[in-house]
Amino acid sequence: MIPPDLPAELKAALQRKAQGLTRSDAAARAAAISQTYRSGGGSSTIRDETDALAYALARMPATYAAVVASLNALREIRPQFTPISLLDVGAGPGTATWAAAQAFDSLDAFSAIDANPALRSLALDLAADAVRLNGLSYVQHDASAGLHNAAESADLVLASYVIGELSADRQAALADLMWAATRDTLLVVEPGTPAGYQRILDLRRQLVARGAHVIAPCPHDGECPLMLLSGEAGISREDNASKQKAVADWCHFVQRLPRSRAHKQIKGVELPFEDEKFSYVALARTPARQRPARVLAPPLVTKAAMRIKLCQPDGSAGVATFPRRDKASYSRVRRVGWGDVVNLTET
Repeated sequence: MIPPDLPAELKAALQRKAQGLTRSDAAARAAAISQTYRSGGGSSTIRDETDALAYALARMPATYAAVVASLNALREIRPQFTPISLLDVGAGPGTATWAAAQAFDSLDAFSAIDANPALRSLALDLAADAVRLNGLSYVQHDASAGLHNAAESADLVLASYVIGELSADRQAALADLMWAATRDTLLVVEPGTPAGYQRILDLRRQLVARGAHVIAPCPHDGECPLMLLSGEAGISREDNASKQKAVADWCHFVQRLPRSRAHKQIKGVELPFEDEKFSYVALARTPARQRPARVLAPPLVTKAAMRIKLCQPDGSAGVATFPRRDKASYSRVRRVGWGDVVNLTET
């Protein structure tokens, strides 16, 4: 598995770029940009190289960790997948591109699209000294327009923390364009909030209807059982806000990542780690060969048993109990955690 920490080459490139930038200036700029994102704004608040760098220093580690966790899940289900080309949609400073380069040694063609010139410039600077990425092709364009007019198709298409910046109709249009550009697999990562989960659900439902197969995290192509349990499946996009309020349980995961001293200063925090919550879906042109159950929450361990909430291949979700007295089944699951897979058919 690829570790969640930023690769050494990227850390070094960020450090070089940050020379002369005060921690207080970076922290103030990063806080303002984060507030804009939280209030529904996009990257338009990133206006120059210093803004872009402050944003990267604050957000790149967590975004990278979430994308790496999603790619690790994809690789676990499809170990035979060896993409040659990558397209990073809404690439920003190139975070997902770096993650994909770490995950797949087979990649040798890297393309990216983003409308923000400061983020594009930073991404190219960060990639300039990286052997794998120094041929990065980065188009400065709105994601939908770039996909429609400029981008070639790729084996692996990635979109991380992008679709939430768009209106519902634009999200649907972008989903179709990304799928059209996908030769094999599409991975979409969003924040692990009810709203982020809902965006993943909408995209998943839309593209499954167009013939996509879910690779991860779901072990099936049916409706999300969490939504079915809440009685919210099938509500129209117009009722999206009420649907989000009604969701008491949603499919999301957590990736813990280490914080450097500089990262803590920029974020204005003391904890040496960060827990990034994210939701994701990996979709492919062909179905997975294996579809093990997925752990949907931290397992509950008691003296008598281990209770694990699972999404199962038959499209259901529920809690499975593994008694300690059943040594064979208990030993199979005793090390699993939130987000892991469990093969219930093993003997």
